[in-house]
Amino acid sequence: MILVLFALSCLSLLIWGVLLLARGGFWRTRPAPPLAARLSGSEGWPAVAAVVPARNEADVIGRAVASLLGQDYAGAFHVIVVDDHSTDGTADAARAAALQLQCADRLTVLTAKPLPAGWSGKVWAQSQGIEAVKTLGVAADFLLLTDADIGHPADAVTQLVVRAGEEKRDLVSLMVRLRCDSFWEKALIPAFVFFFAKLYPFAWVNNPRNRTAAAAGGCMLVRRTALEEAGGIESIRAELIDDCSLAARIKHRGEGRHPIRLDVAARSISLRPYDSWKDIWNMIARTAFTQLRYNGWLLAGTLAGMTVIYLVPPVVALVLGPLGWPAWLAWALMCCAYAPMLRYYGRSPLWAPFLPLVALFYVGATFASALRYWRGKGGQWKARVQAPVQER
Repeated sequence: MILVLFALSCLSLLIWGVLLLARGGFWRTRPAPPLAARLSGSEGWPAVAAVVPARNEADVIGRAVASLLGQDYAGAFHVIVVDDHSTDGTADAARAAALQLQCADRLTVLTAKPLPAGWSGKVWAQSQGIEAVKTLGVAADFLLLTDADIGHPADAVTQLVVRAGEEKRDLVSLMVRLRCDSFWEKALIPAFVFFFAKLYPFAWVNNPRNRTAAAAGGCMLVRRTALEEAGGIESIRAELIDDCSLAARIKHRGEGRHPIRLDVAARSISLRPYDSWKDIWNMIARTAFTQLRYNGWLLAGTLAGMTVIYLVPPVVALVLGPLGWPAWLAWALMCCAYAPMLRYYGRSPLWAPFLPLVALFYVGATFASALRYWRGKGGQWKARVQAPVQER
């Protein structure tokens, strides 16, 4: 048994060495430095239209819309909110925010048509907003696809547009800073972004020569012509992980690979609270099995991998003591890798040794995601079951 534990700890140490040295530096967590607010060329500032899908978001959409309408952007900018059959006064809250700022003329609120078969709810609402850009004649060289629970700093659109222009990116996305105030947020939220970055290293995403593509759905600025060339928003109509699917469409369209960018945000924030562990559990369980393509073997491999990478080091270290030195080293490397993300969220590095317990929580939520799918409740969000029905 000691030999087995020692071998597993050596395997975990090897994996952590590879992750730190050969995984695109995923553990480095730094917002991109701001750019000077200017564009090269004589075209001037491009027009931008923000499309905000919203379903029962009355508690946050007012602040989100206010942050959009308060943008200090030199070009044309219009906001379209698509109310996806809310029952809590979401549309009224959005209009009230515009009236308070005395800029109701720059906000359009639409009611989404009934959800057709084969579409996920969010993507359908986005498609309604994008269609309205055409039918209403709203000027839009870029589309800002953002969520109803995101607060943007006043220069957010300017920075996104400048980066897209100067770096010639077809998609620029920000992983907004999730709220990290309650105990459960402090314990679990930094790991959410850490695991995402490990799966999609941002440096690989930002490298046009690398196949890795990802985006964060809370804030995506996409060049309108690039979206059309990629097949339009309808090309991802059934996707629950719509952001990464759209990024892959944009980056891999046609013959070549087109430049996109993903960064952690410096000041763009999520307004949504996660005061209970159940809220975070449900956020993970909604799409974790979707990420695994609803494949039981991939689920088994993921659970085994998470066990070796995150759970073996502390267990073996505490069981074998000094004899388990590879486990201690693996645990130390794990803490070093996690520390930058904790720093980004303003958390003490003393949280780092507890990452294995957090990983155990995520393993449980991933398995729960599979159970929900097998029970016909996959992808459930805001009273909708959106995952495809499994074949029997």
